[in-house]
Amino acid sequence: MAVMTFPPLSVLDLSPVPEGSDVSASLANTLDLARHVERLGFQRYWMAEHHNMPGIASAATSVVMAAVAAATDRIRVGAGGVMLPNHAPLQIAEQFGTLNALHPGRIDLGLGRAPGTDMATARALRRTLSGDVDSFPQDVMELQAWFQPAEPGQRVQAVPGEGQAVPLWILGSSLYGAQLAAQMGLPYAFASHFAPGELANATQIYRQAFRPSEQLDKPHVMLGYNVIAAETDEEAKDLATSIQQAFVNLRTGRPGKLPGPKPGYYETLEPAAGAMLDQALSCSAVGSAETVRARLSAFVDDHQPDEIIVTSQIWDHAARKRSYEILAAVVAKD
Repeated sequence: MAVMTFPPLSVLDLSPVPEGSDVSASLANTLDLARHVERLGFQRYWMAEHHNMPGIASAATSVVMAAVAAATDRIRVGAGGVMLPNHAPLQIAEQFGTLNALHPGRIDLGLGRAPGTDMATARALRRTLSGDVDSFPQDVMELQAWFQPAEPGQRVQAVPGEGQAVPLWILGSSLYGAQLAAQMGLPYAFASHFAPGELANATQIYRQAFRPSEQLDKPHVMLGYNVIAAETDEEAKDLATSIQQAFVNLRTGRPGKLPGPKPGYYETLEPAAGAMLDQALSCSAVGSAETVRARLSAFVDDHQPDEIIVTSQIWDHAARKRSYEILAAVVAKD
């Protein structure tokens, strides 16, 4: 029997705010989880920029990253990602240049072109919508330029930022991001943990069209994946009802805090809602160690990722930590 070799695993933490809790507790949990997964040997710890989401505490992504990097020693800390149309590239260069100056060689910068929120909030963030998603490639190139060593006589510099060479990633859930990452020679992270529809096509396009760059000489694909691991399949299935409720609430215009487990929830859904969950969360492993190993192995066989970034939206913090322990043990066995 062939031995499964898993690619490196990383963590995507959305800093969930559980029902019955608050942002302070959520951010404390983020720091605790970061230290925990560092001890377990995970490669990266990424957070994402979402706004006007009562259940996500990482809106000020670079600020939370600073706290995580200070609380850990070795694990890479990154944004997965910063929604670049919401920001001036110079400001992001300064923020991430500062992070890299404080924690040299440990900072990643993943870039997305979606607003990470609703349009009313996007307007509040930008005052106008002149930060157009159509200018995303130009914004990425501008950001790259701010990280380059300053030229003699250059009037505007990113300080900190210039000369820092913070590694950039392109994030996406469609073919657009795959094509851009390939053209720019950047690593590509695909959001298969919630939008897996174009997974196979996007990764194929990225790998076939990739052009080497100063940052990267060959394609590097990181895929998002949900893992909810517990001692038994039944316990994990109950824990997974939190993310199921959160998705249904979000898709029906009722975003809120992460709900507590509700055993039997899936069976109460209308067929359309069940089908939506089946599609959105198809890249998931929910179960005991044996079940997670089988599901994750099949995913690796099918898509051959260079890296997997795992998210575990679990209401109870202790159960979330335990899920990552089980996952680490699964990978260590093979």
